[in-house]
Amino acid sequence: MKLEGVELRRVAMPLVAPFRSASGVETTRDVLLLRVVTDQAEGWGECVAMAGPHYSSEYAEAAASVVRRFLIPAVAATPRLDAYAVAAALAPVKGHRMAKAALETAVLDAELRAEGRSFARELGAVRARVPCGVSIGILSSIGELIDAVGGYLDAGYLRIKLKIAPGWDVEPVRAVRERFGADVLLQVDANAAYAPADARQLARLDPYDLLLIEQPLAEDDLLGHAELAKRITTPVCLDESITSARTAATAIALGACAVVNVKPGRVGGYLEARRVHDVCAAHGLPVWCGGELETGLGRAANVALAALPGFTLPGDISASDRYFATDLTAPFVLEDGHLPVPAGPGLGVEPLAGVLDEVTTATEWLPL
Repeated sequence: MKLEGVELRRVAMPLVAPFRSASGVETTRDVLLLRVVTDQAEGWGECVAMAGPHYSSEYAEAAASVVRRFLIPAVAATPRLDAYAVAAALAPVKGHRMAKAALETAVLDAELRAEGRSFARELGAVRARVPCGVSIGILSSIGELIDAVGGYLDAGYLRIKLKIAPGWDVEPVRAVRERFGADVLLQVDANAAYAPADARQLARLDPYDLLLIEQPLAEDDLLGHAELAKRITTPVCLDESITSARTAATAIALGACAVVNVKPGRVGGYLEARRVHDVCAAHGLPVWCGGELETGLGRAANVALAALPGFTLPGDISASDRYFATDLTAPFVLEDGHLPVPAGPGLGVEPLAGVLDEVTTATEWLPL
């Protein structure tokens, strides 16, 4: 393909309710979208960087800057452009995996649309629909939490994830278990809010038969996670620590995790996410697909990824109405706890022009 230009588009997507984790509170999703135009087709990519550098060192404004100044020129200089050439072209730029993932996704979407192939087929999906879990942020009271969990179970979600932090951990987990019983698939996510000295407190979660505890310690503390895994019986899942297939292999070798949360934006794109999946599958570790408050564009790609054979646990791939009153694409609707895998060319979804215009806060066209 020949790259003709890239549009940078910022959109503001109001959330149906504030989402609070140990990293902070989100009320509106500030999203950077990339539209790649080639001589064969157009493609879309969604950058999952948040508005500020609190969950990650990346944030939307910085992502836009690095895409504009460094990533697009590097891709434009690639003699034979396809999605598999993007990572190599961008390798001289250190870090900025979320920005790189957005550009690679847009190129891959354009390539697949031109060839009439779907994201799911390209990645190696084996299922036509995927099981869905839901992530519940830190709420103001146990009563509010119980109401929220009950509502999501009634809606059909197959797994519940509770955000936890020091001061909000054992009691909410106990309350949910006591109210809804042992049959509910339940896990917790700490977003690196704990220290190794908190092992005894985290061990108090063991009696509640959790699927896993996600990223309890700092992202660079693989040895700390390996030691914690010896002191608790709840399986340790790594999220922020997994930045590539290589770091996944290292974490597994150290015994730092028994489960991996695969987030394409965090590892630099869907092609690297597939490699993470392959490494974990080779070692017999289950994986699941994490969510980062994506619009329908990012959600479509995540659903395709979650249909790979190693994704044996329900992911954070909720229906559109979990976060947005109106999505950028035709809404993803939960059916018997599952979402269908898009089968059309590329991502298999298109932005709704009227909605896109309504939520757009800025656009920039960069011709080549």
